[in-house]
Order: sequence, then structure tokens, then C-alpha cells
Amino acid sequence: MIYLDNGATSFPKPPGVARAMAGVLEKIGANPGRSGHRMALAAGRVIYHCREDLAAYLQVSDPARIFFCLNCTDALNAAMHGWLRRGDHVVTTLVEHNSVLRPLSGLLLEGMIQLTMLSPGADGTVSAQQVRQAIKPNTRLVVVTHMSNVTGAVQPVAAIASACHAQGVPVLVDAAQSAGVLDVRPDALGADMLAMPGHKGLFGPHGTGALYLRDGITLRPLRQGGTGSLSESMLQPEDLPDRFESGTQNLPGIAGLLAGLRFVRAHQAEIPQHEAALAARLYEGLQNIPGVRLYSGANAGVISFNVGGMQSGEVAAQLDQADLALRGGLHCAPGIHQHLGTLDVGAVRASPGFFNTAKDIDTLLRAVAIIARSA
Repeated sequence: MIYLDNGATSFPKPPGVARAMAGVLEKIGANPGRSGHRMALAAGRVIYHCREDLAAYLQVSDPARIFFCLNCTDALNAAMHGWLRRGDHVVTTLVEHNSVLRPLSGLLLEGMIQLTMLSPGADGTVSAQQVRQAIKPNTRLVVVTHMSNVTGAVQPVAAIASACHAQGVPVLVDAAQSAGVLDVRPDALGADMLAMPGHKGLFGPHGTGALYLRDGITLRPLRQGGTGSLSESMLQPEDLPDRFESGTQNLPGIAGLLAGLRFVRAHQAEIPQHEAALAARLYEGLQNIPGVRLYSGANAGVISFNVGGMQSGEVAAQLDQADLALRGGLHCAPGIHQHLGTLDVGAVRASPGFFNTAKDIDTLLRAVAIIARSA
């Protein structure tokens, strides 16, 4: 099977990921931060080292301002629900994933917030000027994805953040598609909060993610409970990261994430170059197949397309029969599909990864050409 669905989760993982996960289960296995014996301390060191490596990757000075989550969706929910209050106004975009649109739409339906959703331009991006004009006196948050999971368009996050900060509004950045591939340093983006998955571009296992909080951002924790610290108190600790990490941590997952993150840092220049070259090869090839309609730009990291008048799910199913794993449908991003006019048919998305080859792309192009001839 040729796997080209790295936008959903990266596969395969570097060999060290599985070894790291098996290692903690076989040799440590204790609950980090809950006991004073050597096994528990060793488990705690795994968590500590992963947090330290994430801080080094993001170039943030205080690792305690990074806390572990179940995934990027969990991190985004922690940020939005933990920050917003009744009567707040939020600005976001139609480019967003449902992990942003659904929590915000739910708060809107409950009468908790006011919401403005901005449409992208022809290039798939929302401008800083659009965001600036949408900000109101009660705007408390702007939420923007770094890279669209449908078109691959990269938003001008730094310019957007600059416009927001000029009016005292913090910015939450969804780095689901960009972490591990683009520069996601909070200082470079101007991100006050940055949510990222561990299982995509950082090559960690499923069920891992993290949220970074700039100094001065204080959230209400979504979960409260045991942290292994201040156990004499019935109140949730204020100290970071304990305030946001109640309950037993995903030790095997975080060990795997640490291994994946170290792989990314060791190949930090090669990964984006290789993936960009594959995406460009695919884009050029699809352009030359009659009946194929492209929704991504020439420099996009993910390439979405349709074939003739076929439903995207049918095209993806035929590709699956040809041993090619791509994703058809709406990609949990109905706003951008509404904007593209594909809400009824969806799109087929190819998201090449570091372990794909030019041969994989050529195989896909031949398969799409066969489907297009019979469409």
C-alpha cells in the first residue's frame, strides 16, 4: 500500500518511535509524577525530556508553558474553552478545521460568544487587513490555522498576529498541518497560543499533542484532578504545567513523541524540501491529466483535486483498490469546501510525507489518469 494520507496522520513512523514506546512499557511502566521510587522517577524523566525538546524545537525559554494534550483538537479546545468568557467576540476563518469551527459554533449557539468568520481570497488566504477590520471592542481572541488541511494554503499568521496585537487581541494558532514542516516558533508567528498534534509532522504516535501558552495567558483548566503535586489541597494547582495535566500521562505516547521529535530535529532541513518536491511533482502531473480539477496551489504541501463529475469518495475508493491510500470527502473542514463549491462532492486529498518517493507520486498519477479516462 502506498500511503499518501499524512495530512491525517504520518505513516510510517521512524523506527525509533515504536522502540521508545515499547521500551517504557517493558522497562519502566510506572506512573510519572506519582511515586518516589526509581521506576516512577524514570517515567517522569521521559515526560521532562519531551517537554524540554519541544521547548527547544519551538525556541521558547520556559518548557513549563508547554503542556501535553490528547491531540491538536484537545489542545484547541483547552485554549478556546479555557480563555473565552460570556460576551466575548471571536474572529476566525472559513479555512478552519472542525476542531475550531465546532467548539466556536457551540459557544455561539449557547449564546456565550459572538463570532465572525472570514472568507479567504482567491489564493486561499485571509489577509491581516480583513482580520483588523473584523476586530471589535469586545474581541477577545482570533483563531487561525497556519496551513489549510484541504488546499495547503499557508496563512500570513505573523502579519495577522501583528494586526491583532496592535489592538490588544491574542492569537491562537492551529499548527495541525504545519508543525514539523514549517517554522512554527511562537515568536516567529506572533502566536500567543499554539496548538499542535504529535502524530502528524512530528512523527509521534496517535493520541499525542501539545499546547503552548505565552507568558501572561492564563486559562481555566478543562480537566481537574490529581497531579501528584500539592495533594493536601482540594483545589487545582496554579503552577504550570500541573494546572493542565491532571491524571495519568500517556507515557508510551510521549516517549514515542520524543523519539519522533528528535527525528524531526535531526532532519529539519530535509523534511520540508523533500515533501515540497513531491507535492510539486504531483501538482504538475495532475495539471496534465484531462478532467482533473485542482484546488491547491503550485506550492501547497497538500494537494486536493477532483476527477470529472465523480464523487471524491468514489475516486478515493478506486485508488484504494489500486493500493493507494488517499482521503476523499470534506476533511472535517466544511467552511473551505463551501467556499470552493465542493460541499456536495468533497475532494480527494493527497498529502505526501517524508517517507514517500517520486515513484509513489508517479504511481498515483498513472492511477488518476486511468480513472479520469473512464470518468
